[in-house]
This record gives sequence, structure tokens and C-alpha cells, in this order.
Amino acid sequence: MKKIILTGGGTAGHVTPNLALIPSLQELGYEIRYIGSYQGMERKLIENAGIPYDGISSGKLRRYFDLKNFSDPFRVIKGYGEALRLLKKYKPDVIFSKGGFVAVPVVLAAKLCHIPTIIHESDMTPGLANKLCIPSAKKVCCNFPETLAYLPEDKAVLTGSPIRAELLSGDRLSGLQYSHLAADKPVILVIGGSLGSVAVNTAVRRLLPRLLPEYQVVHICGKGNLDESLIGSKGYVQYEYVDAPLKHLFAAADLVVSRAGANSICEILALRKPNILIPLSASASRGDQILNAASFEKQGFSTVLEEESVTDDSLYKAISDTYQNRAVFIRAMEQSHLNNAVQTIIDLIEECAVHGN
Repeated sequence: MKKIILTGGGTAGHVTPNLALIPSLQELGYEIRYIGSYQGMERKLIENAGIPYDGISSGKLRRYFDLKNFSDPFRVIKGYGEALRLLKKYKPDVIFSKGGFVAVPVVLAAKLCHIPTIIHESDMTPGLANKLCIPSAKKVCCNFPETLAYLPEDKAVLTGSPIRAELLSGDRLSGLQYSHLAADKPVILVIGGSLGSVAVNTAVRRLLPRLLPEYQVVHICGKGNLDESLIGSKGYVQYEYVDAPLKHLFAAADLVVSRAGANSICEILALRKPNILIPLSASASRGDQILNAASFEKQGFSTVLEEESVTDDSLYKAISDTYQNRAVFIRAMEQSHLNNAVQTIIDLIEECAVHGN
């Protein structure tokens, strides 16, 4: 039996693509295990999927001053030793890494053990964790044509992001019933990311008096971000997090407002949902979401609003214009060729598992 170890963690975006690969790997008879951090959010998601999970020590490598910069390297070194022991114990044929700092010791340990590794870079430019991993990787998958310029030519493969098959099987009526909304008024689905977004949440809630006469709003706002004063508002429902019913909420949505995390926007692309992207500002990130959003806007998939320029009027106009021109956005998304990522990545895994390094 072929064996594979999946790794990645820190946010849902570092886990859901791994989850998307699991059904195909199981069909091919792989023995699957997962290595993540001790108590990261990935642990619950993976264990809920019935996959054996091992936790290792994990630290974050920061580009800015923080006292944890003095202790985290020791956590990474400890994680490397733990990963090395797990790889020697399980002897996988191949490793697939979705990134995040917990994946770094796993990928480095795999190189020492001569185990081929495939890594996936979601964003336009590689993040620090993947930059550290690329020299040890056999292949590097990416989402955007522009990313190929940042990767070694002999390793880079344009795949798109693997999408969970169940997301494509949503039912509009089930989504409306779940959210207790009507079928005769368009639905806006607002997604602030797995950790929530104060800026997006605030902008949308401030605009509700203008939106609700014309639209209904389903708001996934992140843990701890519910607004109790709005509970019971007609045409507005809010959730901290949605798991299984998310596919039905997507099916019910006529328009999506989202951050521009790579995995989120690739899901929106696969579902052909007209969308407005509000990327995380450069002051709060390395600017990857801004680049992601710019690529989608250039390809005709999205309307983009910079976080700093979001006002009631600009957001309302973006929603109105995008909804009115939704057919144009849908047509552009239908022409995208980045919609078979799961099979493309599975083929790479099979190749590495058979031929190794």
C-alpha cells in the first residue's frame, strides 16, 4: 500500500486543500496520515475527516521584532526532530505540503530522509514558509500564472487550488432553508475568512440599512464576531463559522463578498460566483491578498475594493454594479482552465510515489 503524509496548518486555507485531496487518495488506496501542530485548528478538521493525526512543535518565523523570535527557533528545531522520528516511523512514499510554518520542519526532514515532497503555494508570491521549503521540494504547485516567475522552472506547475468536491454539490433551496431566507430576493454571502475580518464585518453591517431593502445577507463573521444587536434582523443572518452547510449557502448566494485569501477565491472561481474582493491591506500583511485580488480582477473574475477605500457608497456601488453585471463575471469564470486542480495534483503525487526522488 502506498503511503502519504499531508501537512500544513495555521489557518483553514492551509488545511482545506488537503481535505480536498483525501477522497481521491483514498480511492487510489493510499494510507494517509497528517502532521500538524499540537493544538492548531487543523487538528480538529483533520480528525473530523477520520485521518490519523500527529502533532509536532511549531514556531513562526517573523520578519518583524517580537520577543517570540528568540524562543520560536527552538520550537522549530524541536519540531524538526519530531518530524524526523515520525517520517522514519511511518516511511511515507510521498509528502504533500500545503504550507504554514508547521510544514517547514516536515519538509526539511523529508529531504534528509529522501522522501519526495510536493508543496502548494496559494498566493501570488511565495510566503516565507514555502520559500524555506522550495529548495527541498520535488514539485511546487501554484494558483496564478504570475507565480511561475517566482519559482524554479523545473519545479513549477500551474495547478490551481484543489477544491473540496462537496462544495460543488450544494443545493440552493437547502441553503435558503438553513438560513431562513426567502427565494424571491437575491442573497449576498459575506465571508471574512476563517479568523474573521473586523474591517469587512464592520463595513457590511454599517451598510445593512441600504442593503436589506434589495438584498438578503448571509454573514460568516468569524469566531467571537457575532453582533447580538442584529440577531433577528429580517433578511440578515450571521454565523461565526459554517462547516457542512457551507456548500448550500454558496449555492444560495447570488453574490459573494470576501477577503482575497487564495483558497477562498479559488473556491469562488470554481463555483462561478460573482464576487467583490476586499483584500487584507499591506499594512496588516505582506500584501499577498492585494496581488491575488489584482490577478482575479485582471482575468475578469472579480470586482476589487481596497480596504482603505471602502466607504458605504463605494461598497454599495460595487455590490450593485457587480450584481447587475453578474453574467459577465460568470462567463469569464467559466472560461478559466484552473478548474481541475485535484486531478492534476493527484497525478503529481502518483508520479512522485512511484518514481521517488
